[in-house]
Amino acid sequence: MALEFVKYQGIGNDFMVVEAATARGFSSERVQQLCDRHFGVGADGVLVVTPSQNPEARARMVVLNADGSRPEMCGNGLRCVALHLADSSADARQSIAIETDAGVLTCDVSKPDRAGAGEAAVTVGVGRATIQGTLDCEWKGQTRQFTRVSTGNPHAVLFGLRLSLDDIDHWAPKVSNVLSGGANIEFAQIEGDQIRLIVWERGVGRTLACGTGACAAVAAAVAAGQMNAEDWVKVLLPGGALHARVDGAWNAELRGPAKRVFAGQV
Repeated sequence: MALEFVKYQGIGNDFMVVEAATARGFSSERVQQLCDRHFGVGADGVLVVTPSQNPEARARMVVLNADGSRPEMCGNGLRCVALHLADSSADARQSIAIETDAGVLTCDVSKPDRAGAGEAAVTVGVGRATIQGTLDCEWKGQTRQFTRVSTGNPHAVLFGLRLSLDDIDHWAPKVSNVLSGGANIEFAQIEGDQIRLIVWERGVGRTLACGTGACAAVAAAVAAGQMNAEDWVKVLLPGGALHARVDGAWNAELRGPAKRVFAGQV
């Protein structure tokens, strides 16, 4: 049986979205094959859309990383699934609740007026951002302190240290492996009222964007007194810009584009 999929991307963070009916028997090896950019379709992960058992949610999203592992949440993936669900209706503006391993999250989808555009601006409530303390790791003879943040999945954020991409690729997995279960690792620079961010994702590697990572960086900056709660902060990632904020109760929101790339079967 052919696997039908739709490819989506959110500022370069790309995913295969598949419906549960065609996704039976997904093994870790199968996911790795599909996500391989040379021998497969190519993606940062596979998003399986299944019926939800929660009456408040329209559907459930299951995230499978490029290495076949299953993280709790994916902010950019959630925006892509929201657009996928919204595309079944002609309504330009929709509010959609989606069940995830991090709970039921609400997505507000705003599609452009032109028909068949296959894109939308999507704002999602990511849930509570929780500061979980610090993590000290040594780099080239100096101890660097990461801020640990949960935004439905685990993150460790480091401010101020400028590294080459090769250094990030070398050091980030070592930092991730210090933590039980691993974590996404963020390298952030505060530039006035915005944050420049590079993310290394567990199970994927360095990506063009990470939605929960953007929220984690903003939460860490608020906790450090570098940004204000309630303010939308522009987060500049290699794939483009997202906007994120945390309110006074540490609830995180993420806003950015999602776009349908193509559909196919394999």
